[in-house]
Amino acid sequence: MTDALRIVTQPIGVWHGPGDSDELLDHLAGLVGERTVTTFVIGFPYNMDGTEGPRAEQVNAFIERVRARFPAVSVAKQDERLSTKEAESLLREAGHFGAERKARRDSWSALVILRDWLAAGEPQS
Repeated sequence: MTDALRIVTQPIGVWHGPGDSDELLDHLAGLVGERTVTTFVIGFPYNMDGTEGPRAEQVNAFIERVRARFPAVSVAKQDERLSTKEAESLLREAGHFGAERKARRDSWSALVILRDWLAAGEPQS
């Protein structure tokens, strides 16, 4: 997540459960209720050659469910290539190792995706 001025970014908790579940959308609704949310930035699986990856169809279906549930919140796709590798690097630099690093990897990967989206000028898709 980031602040309203887009200055500070920080990872938040990771959802543990099926990505196609109504419970995930309920979890997002809780986050929306606690914060001022204007955009969901969703990592999109591109292959290294820029074509859509094998999970793209699932992610697109998820995006449509998010848009239907939260019509007042925009949704932006952001390339997620190499986000896990970058997150691993950031975690090492921050002194996280072993199980602690593994536990934080997904939330820090999301942080990388958000930072990349902000650095790209917050493109909408």
